[in-house]
Amino acid sequence: MATTDRQATTLALAHALSAAERGLAVIPLCRTKLPALRSPHRDEPDPAGPRCHGECGRFGHGVYDASTDPPRIRELFAAAPWATGYGIACGLPPYHLIGVDLDTKSGTDSSTALRELALRHLFTIPETVVVRTPSGGRHLWLTGPPDIVVPNSAGRLAPGIDIRGAGGYLVGPGSRTEHGVYTTAPGTTHLTPAPCPPSLLRLLVPPPRPPHPAPIPASPAPGDHGRGLVQFVLSAHEGQRNTRLFWAACRAYENGIGPALVDPLTEAALNTGLSEREARATIASAARMTGHQP
Repeated sequence: MATTDRQATTLALAHALSAAERGLAVIPLCRTKLPALRSPHRDEPDPAGPRCHGECGRFGHGVYDASTDPPRIRELFAAAPWATGYGIACGLPPYHLIGVDLDTKSGTDSSTALRELALRHLFTIPETVVVRTPSGGRHLWLTGPPDIVVPNSAGRLAPGIDIRGAGGYLVGPGSRTEHGVYTTAPGTTHLTPAPCPPSLLRLLVPPPRPPHPAPIPASPAPGDHGRGLVQFVLSAHEGQRNTRLFWAACRAYENGIGPALVDPLTEAALNTGLSEREARATIASAARMTGHQP
């Protein structure tokens, strides 16, 4: 390995350890921004069961290797001496990080697109950590509620805007890639990630498509008591339950029937397999997100 590569690895490890001190879980990355350690299961036939997320005890499971423990981080980088950067896992405590990636390579003005979204949906991006990419893009760091899962997406919010959520990662500042170095924007180094605006958060957690062709009314009539929203929750499959319940509760509060639907939505969530504590916590979170008292 060239001296410059060794220096880049040493510097990346130092930055990764510094991020871990702030509570950010990290993994080593190579110059292509991919996880530096390959999967230990890459030569195995595809198993019929669930994929391993590190239960085997070996390194090479991508974001599932992420850690805030200094000895483990050193072990990860020792196993990948070619690493020149580090990734920061999103969706994990204490920050439950959400990354808004404003790209410039697609030829679209992603910054303008975000401003238009903010005007249309009445939110303001708070002062927060901003990381500059070598291509001229920006990563905005935001935090989300612990009970809401924000999925990864590419261009769904608007052209040129990618979202890094649970199961994803952001390239950490100080990382060196084949296109250059990621840096923290001046004036944001001392900041901590700011909470995601509620209106933006609702855009990041879209409702899954209903399994039946019958449309779900977006604005139930006052005498309807939100039967469509309750049915929407009842038809949730495993992996959709919290997301559907949160979306339905947000719509209920926005249409003025939130308090009346707390018990029906809770009962519907119980029928899908959620516990009463989980259901009521999710509904309370929706109430707060829409500016109501749970």
